[in-house]
Amino acid sequence: MVCKTALSVSTLPGLKYSLNPYRGCMHACAYCYAPNVLRIPREYWGECIGVKTNIPAILAKELKTKKPGVVGISTVTDPYQPLEKNYSLTRFCLEQLVSHDFPAHIQTKSALVTRDIDIISRFSDAQVMMSIGTMNDQERRLLEPFTSPIPDRLAALRKLSDAGVKTAIFFGPVYPTITLGDIPSIIERFKESGASEIWIDRLNSKPGIWENISMRLSHHPEMYQVFSRNVWEDTDYYQSIRKEIHQRGKERNLTIIDAF
Repeated sequence: MVCKTALSVSTLPGLKYSLNPYRGCMHACAYCYAPNVLRIPREYWGECIGVKTNIPAILAKELKTKKPGVVGISTVTDPYQPLEKNYSLTRFCLEQLVSHDFPAHIQTKSALVTRDIDIISRFSDAQVMMSIGTMNDQERRLLEPFTSPIPDRLAALRKLSDAGVKTAIFFGPVYPTITLGDIPSIIERFKESGASEIWIDRLNSKPGIWENISMRLSHHPEMYQVFSRNVWEDTDYYQSIRKEIHQRGKERNLTIIDAF
């Protein structure tokens, strides 16, 4: 597919623009909000992906006249989903952005981002945020089947941090299977990965999301019961988790930012 515009005005905190090289996402996360935004039926989410083959050229034209501002890559797709290995659209866009010195904020669940360290490290202002909702890779495979394994994501973040890139973790949606006792070791792992700040968010039940999660967990009754209890019944669950994350983050000199 081809696109008419590359940069869209963003209403998200800290972003002036959003840049989405793909329409749809192969990662097929059960809890993703993007199908609601893009009006893509959930039964097709993860299968029908639009590849904006001309987006680097469109971006190059727009950067000549746009006022500088932070570009969020991406907001309704993952810029490093598996198709990026073949098309390199995110890489080509980064080359355009760095040549015009536009700040970039990259969010992904893929270790593929390390391929572009050579470009990302050239930005005067860039951040890579790795999304992680659980440290249990079996749970990860159930709800976000085509994403990078959790250890690979943390290793990628460490590599980026060691290269001098500002890094962060989007700890969200926090899987409802996480207990208060898990938080200290999770925060420690995040610290070891080089993250300087952690954004946290709960599991939000926008239309279609809970039904999709329920379907994915239909053969895992114990996990389903925990999800159901902590999302719907225990109204204090996420607040107690949030409080513990803030406390442990403070102890480890990490900046904790609420996305609740």
